[in-house]
Amino acid sequence: MTDFRQDKAIYLQMAERLCDEILSGKYGPGDRIPSVRELAVCVGVNANTVVRTYDYLSAAGIIQTRRGLGYFVSGNAGNIIMESRRSRFMNEILPEFFRQMKLLDITMETVAHKWKESADTGRDAGCTDRIDVLGN
Repeated sequence: MTDFRQDKAIYLQMAERLCDEILSGKYGPGDRIPSVRELAVCVGVNANTVVRTYDYLSAAGIIQTRRGLGYFVSGNAGNIIMESRRSRFMNEILPEFFRQMKLLDITMETVAHKWKESADTGRDAGCTDRIDVLGN
């Protein structure tokens, strides 16, 4: 069973996780992803939720169905995901980040120092939790 956040639809969170797995290389172009039934059992959700997830990813061009064989990662899935996430980061997350910096009187130098510190230590800017850049 997977824990889901309350602030976002489960099918979107599942889509996000599958996209993470594609970006990490767990599923490459042309690879088969779990069937609706397999994923529903694995994650502990209704099969209709998985269908909605797969419909969403299919409409975005990230996966494709092969009649009688299942669902597969499309050839350009990685590019589609990266472009979508970069766009959201630049248009939604970064402006909010800058707004918070201004409100909290945090300078770019402070951020740059923290960035360098995280690169030097191999940690994500001192955070202990994984930061979901897109947060879809």
